[in-house]
Amino acid sequence: MKQPIPFSEPPALCGLPSPYYNQSHVAWRRACRSFIDENLTQYAMDWERDGFVPDDVFQKFASSNMLVPSLPAPLPVEWLKELGIHNVLDTVKVEEWDYIHTAIYTDEITRSGLQGPAASLTTGYSYAIPPILKFGSQQLQERFLLDLLLGKKRICIAITEPNTGSDVAGIQTTATKTPDGKQYVVNGTKKWITNGIWSSYATMAVRTSGPGPAGLSLLLVPLLDQPGVSMRKIKVAGHLTSGTTFIELDEVRVPVDNLIGQEGQGMKYIMTNFNHERLTIAIGVTRQARVALAAAFEYCLQREAFGKTLMEQPVVRHRLAKAGALLESQWAWIEQFVYQMTKLGKVEADVELGGLTALAKAQAGIVLDECARCAVLLFGGNGFTTTGRGEIAERIYRDVPGARIPGGSEDVMLDLAVRQLVKNYQNKTKGLERPKGSSKL
Repeated sequence: MKQPIPFSEPPALCGLPSPYYNQSHVAWRRACRSFIDENLTQYAMDWERDGFVPDDVFQKFASSNMLVPSLPAPLPVEWLKELGIHNVLDTVKVEEWDYIHTAIYTDEITRSGLQGPAASLTTGYSYAIPPILKFGSQQLQERFLLDLLLGKKRICIAITEPNTGSDVAGIQTTATKTPDGKQYVVNGTKKWITNGIWSSYATMAVRTSGPGPAGLSLLLVPLLDQPGVSMRKIKVAGHLTSGTTFIELDEVRVPVDNLIGQEGQGMKYIMTNFNHERLTIAIGVTRQARVALAAAFEYCLQREAFGKTLMEQPVVRHRLAKAGALLESQWAWIEQFVYQMTKLGKVEADVELGGLTALAKAQAGIVLDECARCAVLLFGGNGFTTTGRGEIAERIYRDVPGARIPGGSEDVMLDLAVRQLVKNYQNKTKGLERPKGSSKL
């Protein structure tokens, strides 16, 4: 086994002890890496250059049950077993799956350093199916989950609009009931929707009543071949293979039975769903930072300038050290965070870690920015070139805005984190206060 380049792998994979990983996690990492290396990592750069991932790749992941790990832990065991899915890669039983397994999968699927190919496969599955599982009625689940969980149909999460990004409460797409109460008529636009162009359905945020968060609901909206729906791909700076889509909805009729949960509860559902999205973004983005920094480190060991290697220049070592410190601190926080997820129930985790999830996501983007910038600068002209030795650094640097904006833009996340921490502190402090008139004893 080859000695890994410094910063190229998490410490636990470099022979250092860790309190987090048991035998199941180690075995899963081995099986997961083998599958993803064979079916994704080695081709990811070619696909990103071409701008698309071949359709058969999604089918390969689906038939191998390798989309299932992108769901939040614990997995929907009852549904999976009903579909004949009892384990993943014959390595982990679905009932034994925890968030550390999820983190390993998310880390491994981004090991190419590129977000696009992984996002093209998992984004819709990971973020659009959970609201149906958590809040959908039994009949809604029975109508749609079989095809979605098995990957026979694709789905996307459709929240963002041209004039509404992180301000989810400002969503303008409307869903108005027909006079007979049997259908919603949906009108509006959705923008920057990952996987939209391939999706048969969208878990969509719509306005079913008045302004503000209380007027929002979630609706399962048919897309492909649906009258009134038009979709086109959007060209973005990075994530070139992820299928970023603009969706227009003109008098689209949707059965009222496609309502996810209750009317007016959409904001609540969206916010709880965001926690899984932001945590997995943070994990994948931190791996991207690792790939960028390790590539630069290896290059600096080989590239010569002024009569010696770049690594012999103190200023180069200083730049690598600063970026490396940020990277490994971020990963240590991610590991701690994921471990906490294995010990807390969903409700408690949403309260205790919701704000910190936003902070971890924001910090991951900041760390990626530093590591990608460091890599581009140390690669020099090669890092400014879309081909050749520095191509990976150039492409990762293009992905940086995709880490800092989608899933909640950085400044909004930083503010949300502190507001949530203040709220938790005040609620807990109030709970410790002695009731008026009570004894001092």
